[in-house]
Amino acid sequence: MTYGSFGRYADIDLSSNELCTYDIPVDWRRRFLGGRGIGAMILSEELPHKVDPLGPENILVFATGPFQGTGVAGGSRVAILSTSPATSSVSDSFAGGFFPHELGRSGFDGLVIRGRAERPVYIFVNSGTVEIREATDIWGKDVLAVDRLLKDRHPGVRVATIGVGGERRIPFATVMTDVSRAAGRPGFGSVMGSKKLKAVVVAGGVEKPISDPELFSRLRQEYATWLMEDPATRKRRRLGTAKCVMELNDLGILPTKNFQCGTFAGADRISGEAIASDILVGRASCVGCPVACKRRVRTSFNEEDVVAEYGGMEYETVAALGSLCMVDDLSAIALASQRCNAYGLDTITTGVSIAAAMEATEKGYVKDDGITWGDGRALVAMIDLIARRDGLGALLARGMEAIKEEWGDEFVLGIKGQAVPLHDVRAKKGMGISYATSPRGATHMEGFDDEMLIDIIDPSPQLGIRGVFDWRGWSNKPELCVTYENLMSFTNSLVMCAFVSVNKAAGPYYPYDRILQILEALTGEAIDTREMLEIGDRNYRLLEALRKRLVGTKKDDLPPRFKTPLPTGPCAGNQITDRELQRAIAAYRSMRSDRPHLVDPS
Repeated sequence: MTYGSFGRYADIDLSSNELCTYDIPVDWRRRFLGGRGIGAMILSEELPHKVDPLGPENILVFATGPFQGTGVAGGSRVAILSTSPATSSVSDSFAGGFFPHELGRSGFDGLVIRGRAERPVYIFVNSGTVEIREATDIWGKDVLAVDRLLKDRHPGVRVATIGVGGERRIPFATVMTDVSRAAGRPGFGSVMGSKKLKAVVVAGGVEKPISDPELFSRLRQEYATWLMEDPATRKRRRLGTAKCVMELNDLGILPTKNFQCGTFAGADRISGEAIASDILVGRASCVGCPVACKRRVRTSFNEEDVVAEYGGMEYETVAALGSLCMVDDLSAIALASQRCNAYGLDTITTGVSIAAAMEATEKGYVKDDGITWGDGRALVAMIDLIARRDGLGALLARGMEAIKEEWGDEFVLGIKGQAVPLHDVRAKKGMGISYATSPRGATHMEGFDDEMLIDIIDPSPQLGIRGVFDWRGWSNKPELCVTYENLMSFTNSLVMCAFVSVNKAAGPYYPYDRILQILEALTGEAIDTREMLEIGDRNYRLLEALRKRLVGTKKDDLPPRFKTPLPTGPCAGNQITDRELQRAIAAYRSMRSDRPHLVDPS
């Protein structure tokens, strides 16, 4: 018996309607753990060497890890992998809520989805069985409508669906779980749309085998209690991830006016504090998690209601649709966020694209249908145009590379086809290395965040990382990047939420000792620090190998904007020079080729 796993994926061919199982080799689970690693291995084995991301030969994987379905805090996450329409390489994306918990109790560790249906369909997974069902009646409907209709049809289920953004194959279309959670960034909503797959519906009723149920239950509860006692966790519960707005503004690195500035005069009006006092009506959680970082908001803008079902705004959304576009009206941002969720559009890419359009208008690249800084009504209207592929929105809906071809790379901020997240790497130089080198394009969810080093002595002594580090400098950043990237790569293969596994107040960075104890009680297998980092490195290298196979090697670099100094604020003058960046990248690449991790944890 294999504990913590069913040992199989449902294998679904939409072209032939063939349903079978994909058995996972036992050694894969030891070498790659689960989730992202297993999903990437499946794609490595099954994808042809040249793939059209929107062609029937592309494969879409929904993947879980050991913790899904067990109620571990932070474990109700799903990893989705495929060849990305944005980057043309294999990428991954993650979403939370209740859908991942049900998938973890479905009798399968995940889904392998091939081919293309003739007509719109949805997949229904129910306690170890799989069906392909007609979805013509829900094609064209928004995310909330689909969720309601499918739950009425199948009481007790959880739903992952696409909106019209995916149906129209916009390369940054999302897969939405439980209406308000987004697997965004790489554009897997458009992969589903290309397969005529509107939704995946799951009802779980199969319990995973647990090696030591009593110990597992006790450690799971202790971990949840420990989280709730932590000051950083309590702040995230109170303010959500948008707590970062004022923190970054005070540091002078809140992305503003398309990264032209690092401070925003309206920051306090769009902050986590403002959300809590002005429009918050509730907090939502994922299964088993006491943090409840997800917001539920209600307001109105331009005579249109923002409803609680679509959730509230994460930090990245607030910054992308707010400070980056100079919009300081919280209700406008909330409606723009709701539009993105309803259409199934990645809020980061949407905001970065619109900010580029605002700067293009300012510089005279766009004339009649331009859009000006700070215009909340125009922001919302532009999202509608993107979803319809109409007017200026038609260009933005083609993705970052198409926008760059139109306007150049001076102010179009994408890396390897992926829009940059809302972190200013002129001060966060370690994250700059991660942005430049990532096989997924610019990503903040598997990079090193220098901000975690602020005012910290010995940030990770268990990993051999001791001392005081200059968070804005270059010193030690290549070494730190490799170690922490491997750590987060392990986390992503465990499919563990970063918000409960990265914990600054508890003497950062990452309470992996507790998590590994829970993992051992679940699976019966002990993983020490060294093996944890090796698993993370192995999974990271797998994505790199897939990128080289599919698209070859592209230069590791950053957009020109980050090579100009920040003009004002506490980080004024900070910038990245080509010489420093390439020297750091060379050191990083050397370390990646030499060994899988940097330190002897003993």
